[in-house]
Amino acid sequence: MSATGETRLLIATVEAAANTEEVPPLVRSLIQSASEIVVITPILVSGLRWLASDTDRARYEADDRLSTVLGHVEAMAPGAEIRAEVGDDTPMTALHDVMRRFEPDHILVALRASDHDAWQEQGLLDEIRRAFHIPMTVFEIDRAGRVPSAAN
Repeated sequence: MSATGETRLLIATVEAAANTEEVPPLVRSLIQSASEIVVITPILVSGLRWLASDTDRARYEADDRLSTVLGHVEAMAPGAEIRAEVGDDTPMTALHDVMRRFEPDHILVALRASDHDAWQEQGLLDEIRRAFHIPMTVFEIDRAGRVPSAAN
């Protein structure tokens, strides 16, 4: 929390929950208490498609994911100022781009469960911690858009 009572939250998401009921209570509380929120979702391509600069399908998927997450966030934090964007195809570049324009008090990261994570997600949390030094909350979402019951 900032000294003014205004909380600036950055939500970085590589997966979307199926619905708002799937969002863990702690995460829901973070979103509901934020006065300003930026949602970013990077374009996630396979290694081969990344090398070939073939990002069209991944961009479509990122747009769709962003739309879903934005709908959830708007429903949970109707009074917050909310902005959203599709980020770079390298998650850390996408985060650095946002951090230059937005100075959050907290980062919320929604990752795909380890059974379907992508090469871009490997080591990502450690990189975020080293680069930004602000509080971070992380949760996983499975292929069906569900959060494992231990997180709820």
